[in-house]
Amino acid sequence: MKPFSILAACAGFACVSAIAASAAETAPDNVTHDDYGSVAESLTGTAGDAASGATIMTDRGLGNCIACHEVSALKDAPWHGEVGPTLDGAGDRWTEADLRGIVVNSKMVFDGTIMPAYYKNSGFVRAGDLYTGKAAPADLPPILTAQQVEDVVAFLMTLQD
Repeated sequence: MKPFSILAACAGFACVSAIAASAAETAPDNVTHDDYGSVAESLTGTAGDAASGATIMTDRGLGNCIACHEVSALKDAPWHGEVGPTLDGAGDRWTEADLRGIVVNSKMVFDGTIMPAYYKNSGFVRAGDLYTGKAAPADLPPILTAQQVEDVVAFLMTLQD
């Protein structure tokens, strides 16, 4: 095979792989919650990466979970909040399905919570267009991707008492 043909074949394989991977991902509007709000099935079919989850939880542009929650395992990150409960021992208190449901849309689990839904793109009340004071022109993208949700859940599962 000529070098160009090998490159073309690899690029084609990468395209097919990316399409297959995205086809396995559950879209935000297709997530199924049980009566408690838990989400039993992985959103991606791929295990979460706990190290990436820890990064997401401290990244102000992504999850920023520590803005509201204290997490002793992330003690090097500044500004732990006190609005939400401490997440120490979260992996003991809740199942993986419970944690996934809480991260996807905490309002399905805790009525009246101010925690945002991290994997939702429609059904918001008065969703705004950044800081313009105007309504959003269309459905908003989720705060986290499906894989990022799985990564955060994997990290939370490591938080054992």
